[in-house]
Amino acid sequence: MKIAVINGQNHKGSSYHIGKLLTDAISCEKEVHEFFLPKDLNHFCVGCYSCIEDETKCPYYEEKNAIMQEIEKSDLLIFTTPTYCMAPSASLKAFLDLTFTYWFAHKPRACMFRKRAVVISTAAGSGTKQAIKPVTRTLFYWGIPWIKGYGVSVQAMNWEGVSLKKKEKIEKDMTAFAKTLSKNNVPAVPIKTKFMFRMFAMMQKAGWGSSPTEQKYWEEKGWLGKVRPWK
Repeated sequence: MKIAVINGQNHKGSSYHIGKLLTDAISCEKEVHEFFLPKDLNHFCVGCYSCIEDETKCPYYEEKNAIMQEIEKSDLLIFTTPTYCMAPSASLKAFLDLTFTYWFAHKPRACMFRKRAVVISTAAGSGTKQAIKPVTRTLFYWGIPWIKGYGVSVQAMNWEGVSLKKKEKIEKDMTAFAKTLSKNNVPAVPIKTKFMFRMFAMMQKAGWGSSPTEQKYWEEKGWLGKVRPWK
């Protein structure tokens, strides 16, 4: 199994440690590639739209592509983020903004429809649901059919300060979670994903996309007809 881990902060805090617990607990043979934001991508989308016509024209293409290539090759994606003001970290949000061409509405990648993803967030208090939701929303619009979130209030400023009782509960949860992930099954594509894909295919066929290059992309894939990326 190939795993890509995207950490939404440079420091190795509680969210990072929970992601590592999960990764380590996956029992099948695995290859893990890990990234830290903003260290590995420290830019914000400038809205130039260059990527719509040509991905390589993004001013931050090389750094973004290094991450996205590993994501595209991976079977499982794990995103970790601390909760900042009841939201994901700014660095993770900035990264997701730079991937908008991967959405259904633009140029979705066929490989995404065979992946699974886990989004992990921690907070000293509340807010993990709000931090997880923007990430899972983006992953859904990438086309990923199996997405799970795990949020926990650790009631501490760092992993060292988390109580032993809470750590034991988290480790137990990750061990159980890893059993499911270790099977490395290709997930079924849900009806909602199929419906959204069909809707955007109709939009592209009608010429309502952001650019004629998008319509050409869909046409070359055969998606304006009966071909589907999950088949």
